[in-house]
Amino acid sequence: METVTYRPQKIRWVAGALAAGVVVLFTAISFGLHGSAGFENSGQFERGDQTAMIGLGVLIALGILAFCRPRVTADAEHIRIRNVVGGYDLPWSVVRAVRFDRNSPWAQLELHDDEQVSVHALQAADKGYAVEGVRALRALHSAAVSA
Repeated sequence: METVTYRPQKIRWVAGALAAGVVVLFTAISFGLHGSAGFENSGQFERGDQTAMIGLGVLIALGILAFCRPRVTADAEHIRIRNVVGGYDLPWSVVRAVRFDRNSPWAQLELHDDEQVSVHALQAADKGYAVEGVRALRALHSAAVSA
């Protein structure tokens, strides 16, 4: 039984670089936090404030890295989709078609009950890789429907 797995390509590079940049930026800002806060009767910046600033940068970076989460895994019986938020595990029998419209940012599954499920792992920005993934999913869908 053939299993295929696809993850977005370009967004992983962009999100990784952006997350690293945010951590570096917040770390640099934290080194500037010393002395008075600059207002009348205000407190002083302490080591904890610097640590909190770095921690905030790490949390924001983790939020950015969530965009690396999408994945689609399919075999002859099921398709499992994990998007940025949420996921689906569907048998091929409920899928009417695998679509990737010309102006769509990512692929979609059209279900028999007229719902659509986005497949964030196959993004238009990945061009050939996304087309290859859609073709593989369509082949698995065709095989499952004809069986």
